[in-house]
Amino acid sequence: MKVVVIGGTGLIGSKLVGKLNEHGHEAVPAAPNTGVNTLTGEGLDEVLQGASVVVDVSNSPSFEDDAVMEFFRTSTANLLKAEADAGVNHHVALSVVGTERLQDSGYFRAKQAQEELIKDSGIPYSIVHATQFFEFMKGIAAAATDGDTVRLAPAKIQPIHSDDVAAAVGRTAVGTPVNGVVEVAGPDTFQLDELIRKGLAAKNDPRTVVTDSQAPYFDAVLQETTLLPGSGATIAETRFADWLAQQQ
Repeated sequence: MKVVVIGGTGLIGSKLVGKLNEHGHEAVPAAPNTGVNTLTGEGLDEVLQGASVVVDVSNSPSFEDDAVMEFFRTSTANLLKAEADAGVNHHVALSVVGTERLQDSGYFRAKQAQEELIKDSGIPYSIVHATQFFEFMKGIAAAATDGDTVRLAPAKIQPIHSDDVAAAVGRTAVGTPVNGVVEVAGPDTFQLDELIRKGLAAKNDPRTVVTDSQAPYFDAVLQETTLLPGSGATIAETRFADWLAQQQ
């Protein structure tokens, strides 16, 4: 089947395109650098011709509140309209475990708005909620850094390897629409502060991680289980320690 991957040249998208093509599907990466722009609508009608499934793993270039909301609302609306016109029968979107519990954050409010547009579109859909990627730990640390101090809450988290996310999204894309949310997470549970402390130490990063239960996570205050998946989540295999060892 033809699967169009919006954001198909990024971290998850490029892995997903490769996995789908390996399994005999026609996976087409769609991004501004391939001539497809969901914000303006450029190239959408053309790339969706003959597509059975659209997978959206794109992300906003800016995390500023207004900009990220504009990105997800506009790009998702344009994409869903083009899919309806093209007769696409499965829309898959990648989102984040805990999105609905992180609404103090402008980024997660925008992701929630994206999900609501998908649910209201009338197109059969599946939303994949993944925990944060191993590769995103650097971004979490950067957002929580003030000088040489990284201030983070001891909330629990089950991070996941990007390869495992791509595999989960691929399985969902070629399956039957669930018209709901499926969750995927890594195999190990850490405290967020502990996880970042391990990651920085492995890279000989001199910053000090301070445990602070009120430290914001992208503007949202975390409860102990905010970032954890539910009991029905699919648990991936790659362990953080193994991935970290490979990075070194």
